[in-house]
Amino acid sequence: MLKKVQYGIVAAVVFVLLTVCSFSIARQQPTVLTRRHVWPSPPDDARIEYVRNLSHPRDIGQRVSTFARIGHWITGDQGEDLALQKPFGLAVDDLGNLCITDTGANRVSYVDLKKKQWRNFDHVDKMPFASPIAVAHHKDIFYVADSELARVIAFRDNSKSVWTIGQPLIRPAGLAIDGNMLAVVDSQAHAVFVFDLNGKLRFRFGKRGTGQGEFNFPTHIASDRRGHWLVTDSLNCRVQIFDLNGKFVSEFGSNGDTSGHFSRPKGVAADTFGHIYVADAVFANFQVFSADGRLLLNIGERGNGPGAFSMPGGIAISRENEIYVADGYNHCVQVFKYIGAP
Repeated sequence: MLKKVQYGIVAAVVFVLLTVCSFSIARQQPTVLTRRHVWPSPPDDARIEYVRNLSHPRDIGQRVSTFARIGHWITGDQGEDLALQKPFGLAVDDLGNLCITDTGANRVSYVDLKKKQWRNFDHVDKMPFASPIAVAHHKDIFYVADSELARVIAFRDNSKSVWTIGQPLIRPAGLAIDGNMLAVVDSQAHAVFVFDLNGKLRFRFGKRGTGQGEFNFPTHIASDRRGHWLVTDSLNCRVQIFDLNGKFVSEFGSNGDTSGHFSRPKGVAADTFGHIYVADAVFANFQVFSADGRLLLNIGERGNGPGAFSMPGGIAISRENEIYVADGYNHCVQVFKYIGAP
């Protein structure tokens, strides 16, 4: 009889815990917005639409096991240590999954949107990241530029390194992959170094200056579908375009405080139509340009709502023209989609 009572008490306690945990988790579900946020505003035809924010594994629907829920309820830990602290660098891989560097947590996140899995990496082998600032993922290998370690590190999803590039890099800040080439922007060297995917240097281009093909603390790089490197020349307040061999093609942008100008351009990316997107940390926005550098649209303001930013950094675009913007001091990645005509 006593054992039956004890079993009954245990069962009741477990039931209560599960009920409380389910209620607690349900309360944490993100609010679904009913208002549509689009740019430009009506009555103009919408071109870009806000979709959602990503800041935590629960935002992609990653499930938490029952026992983990009970543990969180008992300890009061709601898994907030998994949340983004200061996202900076972004990339979308060939499968459409999102890579994020978090300079606040010194880790790299890989967000598998189809499988609803969010994985974090804070070290390679036994070496912790010091300031992971840029990332790419190709096939089964991650490539991370760590500005503090002055290295680019290639590793697999078991956190085991494949190779590491040190010299000639001084302060790597951005990287991008096109075909079998890995391009690395080095802010302090004022140059772009192009390696093969085994880490062997093929060539470099750029030096400090203000002329065509010269840089003043470049920060980010991307490739487009027309066979170009797009490089953010941050302190020259412009974007420079090169062919894949490093030959200068064109440039656009200049210092100023009106649309079409830049203050501190950071992330750069291109969609499938050839539009070029540039995030500006000081202006707290991103601007959309035609392939020849003509301003098409200006999106954002300082704040913390949909389309409002606080120190935006990296920007990445999927093949489906989903636009991801690292919103550093709002601790999230804002997601948009291009819905307009080509």
